Amino acid sequence: MADPASTARAEQAARRALDRRARRITAAIAAGICAAVLLLDRVFPPPLPRAGADGALVVLAADGTPLRTYPSRDGVWRVPVRLDAVSPLYVQALVGYEDRAFWQHPGVNPLALARAGWQWARNGRVVSGGSTLTMQVARLLEPPAPGARRSLATKLRQAVRAMQIEARLGKREILELYLNRAPMGGMVEGVEMASRAYLGKPARELSAGEAALLAVLPQAPSRLRPDRAPAAARAARDKLLARMQASGAWDAATVADARIETIIAQPIRAHWLAPLAAERLRQQARPAGAARGAAQSAARDAAGAAAPAGSAARATTERDASGREVLRTTLDAGIQRHLEQLLLDRLGSLPAHVSIAALVVENATLAVRGYAGSADFGDASRAAHVDMVRAVRSPGSTLKPFLYALALDEGLIHSESLLIDAPQDFGGYAPGNFQAAFSGPVSVSEALQRSLNVPAVDLLDRLGPARFAGTLRNAGLRLRMPGGAEPNLSLILGGGGTTLEELVGAYTAFARGGIAGRPRFVPDAPVVETRLMSPGAAFIVREILENGGKPDRPFNLDTAGIAWKTGTSFGFRDAWAVAVTDAYTVGVWVGRPDGTPNPGHFGANTSAPLVRDLMLALPRAVGAGPDAAAAAASAADAARGAAPDPARTTAPGSALPGSAPPGALVQRGAPPGVVAADICWPGGLAASQTEPALCRERRRAWTLDGATPPTLPDRLRSGGWTETLWIDRAHQRRLRPDCLRGGADGATHANAAALASSAVAAATPAAPERIDIPRWPTLLDPWLAPERRAPEAAWPWADGCRPDAPQRTLHIEGLDPGATLRPAPGKTAAVLALRAVGARASVVWLLDDRVVASAPAAQTVSIAVAEPGPHRLAAIDAEGRFATLAFRWQDGAR
Repeated sequence: MADPASTARAEQAARRALDRRARRITAAIAAGICAAVLLLDRVFPPPLPRAGADGALVVLAADGTPLRTYPSRDGVWRVPVRLDAVSPLYVQALVGYEDRAFWQHPGVNPLALARAGWQWARNGRVVSGGSTLTMQVARLLEPPAPGARRSLATKLRQAVRAMQIEARLGKREILELYLNRAPMGGMVEGVEMASRAYLGKPARELSAGEAALLAVLPQAPSRLRPDRAPAAARAARDKLLARMQASGAWDAATVADARIETIIAQPIRAHWLAPLAAERLRQQARPAGAARGAAQSAARDAAGAAAPAGSAARATTERDASGREVLRTTLDAGIQRHLEQLLLDRLGSLPAHVSIAALVVENATLAVRGYAGSADFGDASRAAHVDMVRAVRSPGSTLKPFLYALALDEGLIHSESLLIDAPQDFGGYAPGNFQAAFSGPVSVSEALQRSLNVPAVDLLDRLGPARFAGTLRNAGLRLRMPGGAEPNLSLILGGGGTTLEELVGAYTAFARGGIAGRPRFVPDAPVVETRLMSPGAAFIVREILENGGKPDRPFNLDTAGIAWKTGTSFGFRDAWAVAVTDAYTVGVWVGRPDGTPNPGHFGANTSAPLVRDLMLALPRAVGAGPDAAAAAASAADAARGAAPDPARTTAPGSALPGSAPPGALVQRGAPPGVVAADICWPGGLAASQTEPALCRERRRAWTLDGATPPTLPDRLRSGGWTETLWIDRAHQRRLRPDCLRGGADGATHANAAALASSAVAAATPAAPERIDIPRWPTLLDPWLAPERRAPEAAWPWADGCRPDAPQRTLHIEGLDPGATLRPAPGKTAAVLALRAVGARASVVWLLDDRVVASAPAAQTVSIAVAEPGPHRLAAIDAEGRFATLAFRWQDGAR
């Protein structure tokens, strides 16, 4: 028999062997299961989204405020957000309502599942789902088939996916997935987009009541939409608030305050800022994956002044901390918001189909802070989708400041040079003024302040249109001539087209020491700038525009420090206003995008008040930004009076050696070379260089580089600005050099020099005297009052000394001087039939300094008079001869 002890030991050994085999089999099975699970996990990973893979794009302001959101490829509106950018109240409400054990469980909450299963078995229907936030994320990433949302298989798949997600992501990352993908009604997903769409605020600013509202909304997005079902949304919100109070997460006071909040949600719509600017940059943007080499390419785009000034450097999208694809701009959200509201408010006063465009540029950095391509992006009747910031339109008179600045630099004028505002013909081109009136003698300051046309055309004719257009083109302001025509005199009155963007960029020169710049739309765009005028010319022209104080200026800016210029194109198609301060340059365009005339609306009455309101709302000073140093280098050049490279391109954020601090601007004091001096009319020279007898009017002028240039040459008469007279002062008579009064008996001497040197002439009481008197431009004769002329020029000729060939003069035929006219019975006006006798070529007729007719010399013209009171009639021919007379019109009541 076997030993019992041996048998027991053998059985124990057999059992141990079996146990070892079982453990090995179990381990193998467990390892197989784990391997299978890992394999399945690798083969069937959870569909975690890749950052930016959905094609959505957010265009941001400089401070990170979303300007415009572009939907994902599936048409969903979503603004990705980080957890730390969401109100903690929302996170508390969400976790407290959906998954209080979220921070502890591994993706699945067994207790919640057991409770849900027991309730299902007891009631025969689903009472609570038992889903965790992670399981809800799994459902959002992998939506179940229609009708299978609450099936057991769906719940098991979501549980597995939840554990897969938990194995890959941290709790904060999982929560961020929910924050960005939770359904919020319609095509809106995520708390940030819902907060902005319904409540008009970012998610970080949610109150307790708003946080509770958005936390409960994903439970039934269609049924609880606050814009459509505010009562249902309020009931669901209050239920969550009660649960938060019961759990002790929120105290009674917080819950009570939240219950008081009214459910007021605006209908879902895109609340965009700068939509046209955003679309422009989106179309130009490089994708985030193509950022390599962008800096070099941008430098190539910007290098050289020949590059189109209106083409902004291409933007590059990037991934932000939340993984979303974003495009950062230089726009200031606050300025943009105020700009758009101001334009919307102004639309009510404009006719149908009229649009408005505006651009705000920060002078120190050339950064665009405000951009409105149209006034109301939602109004298709006003062609709201047409970006008028980039449209080529006639600039009207807005180019005149550049003309006067160039003339100053050329030494042709100073600020008080005498100009002619009278009818002139420039080779068949006979411009008139906007108000159809002429003022005669005007200074440069007056001509620019009042935007007079004829003095500007006269000056451009002397400078040359091609040269003027070339100078502007080199500075980034291109003038497009119709039909490829060559630049001509009409340029200065709007004969060539340009854009609001280019115009504003050029106007920055008046705040940047004469250096114009290309507006920058993105932070990494290079600073492209070009010397347009000297610092002195920029200072003088800005002083004229800012401190004019003329009666026809459209608004009073006594303390605002704003230099401004308006313009109106032919036929009232375009109304412009551009304004400059130390900090900003602002341009506004008003008109119809299709080019239809807009009668009664011009720069001074439509665009200028809008520019004023906008300028007064902007900050007076600009803080130094990260990209201010590049522009500061230009300011430093201007302050030193040094010219920069013709088209300098500076990388943002870099400063040149010896440059001013970031954000610095040229000081408003007169730069070197600008000096105030007394000058004399009509000659235009400095008073210190002019004989007292030749100085009929003394004026204070800004001069540049010590130059006081004389008045521009007379087009109709050669010689300088003085005229020699021989006079008999005792008898106040004029003499001729070959016919001089020698004594009381009237003897005549043929040799003036001999008489002047003789002792007899020295002893006679009527000794002839040679004098020099000032001579005014010929075309100004009709406007010169007697006190403006030298009195000797009006003395009569001495007997026997009148010129043999009398000077040809004009005579007005058809009306007697000093006549008083009355209407015929039954009439309220009179029509005068007039002719200019002795005229040559064409004759311009003026009634009270306003052009009323123009006709060939021998032609009779008809001029209507209806306004009672005194009137002044003038006729001027092409050679400067003129005739004037005064008369009175008396209505029938007298």
